[in-house]
Amino acid sequence: MIPVQSPELEFALSAVRQAMKVTMAVSRQLAHMEQAKEDRSPVTVADYAAQAVVAALLAERFPQDALLGEESSAALRGPESAGLLEKITEFVRLIFPKASAKDVLAWIDRGRGKPEGRFWTLDPVDGTKGFLRGEHYAVAFALLEEGKVKAAVLGCPHLGPGGVFEKEGPGTLSAALQGAGSWVTRADSGHFQRLKVSAHSQPCDIQALRSVEASHANASNMETVFRRYGIHKTPILMDSQAKYAFVAGGFGDLFFYLTPVKRPEYRMKIWDVAPGALVIQEAGGRITDMRGGALDFTHGETLAVNPGLVISNGRIHEMALKALREVQASRETIT
Repeated sequence: MIPVQSPELEFALSAVRQAMKVTMAVSRQLAHMEQAKEDRSPVTVADYAAQAVVAALLAERFPQDALLGEESSAALRGPESAGLLEKITEFVRLIFPKASAKDVLAWIDRGRGKPEGRFWTLDPVDGTKGFLRGEHYAVAFALLEEGKVKAAVLGCPHLGPGGVFEKEGPGTLSAALQGAGSWVTRADSGHFQRLKVSAHSQPCDIQALRSVEASHANASNMETVFRRYGIHKTPILMDSQAKYAFVAGGFGDLFFYLTPVKRPEYRMKIWDVAPGALVIQEAGGRITDMRGGALDFTHGETLAVNPGLVISNGRIHEMALKALREVQASRETIT
């Protein structure tokens, strides 16, 4: 049992466990497909099926609560999508054996609720390319009330205890409750351990992370920031909000999401940030935008007033922001 009494967090853990069963089943099928990296249909099936499952579970447990997810059923309603819908329904039936295609469409669309008041947000497969490679991805789920993240769970199928990559295994669940802490457990266990960020404060000790896709991570520009700060360890490459769980567990210390120069208006979606943000904060870490501003979840689906993100163990946060500002001030391009 989770070491706190919270019906919402207990529900979130249960829902993410069920969603992980679906995504992992799709992933196992992917392993037998040719040219899997080029064929995105498996991750499409996993996205839709996991969202349908979580939406259905939410309707049973908290029927008055809205759900803001990434998917809608619009692209599944034409005759050309009948085969895809059938495949999605097949995987949803792993959790709801009597589900019909009509049920699945309705559950998916329940995930397009309004992000206001009390609502849940879900990224059913965070880390598309990681999923397709058979590497890190996450099922990311959180409850928000009046712009505050109250409870969150990150289901990471390939992140094992100790921060190690596990190709096969149940994966881990990282859970957080506002004001009460963060914990981690294996997905097939009820034994929870407290999450705590590292105590590293010296540049020589800092382990940075970045996304596997260089275009997502702005690798060359991040390295400029790292050099300014004196970080010399090679960054660990990892997709998805699994990075948040990794840092929360003390296995890494710092990562960035930098606003693209060619798209300065770009802002991240709530579901890409809210679950991981609470896990980091309740483990003792810190998350801000690139300017050091607090995250504001009250502007619809996006973090409209927050350019970029800086995530750290907290102890090095101000120094990391300073290094970032220095690079910007010296007009070294951050893209």
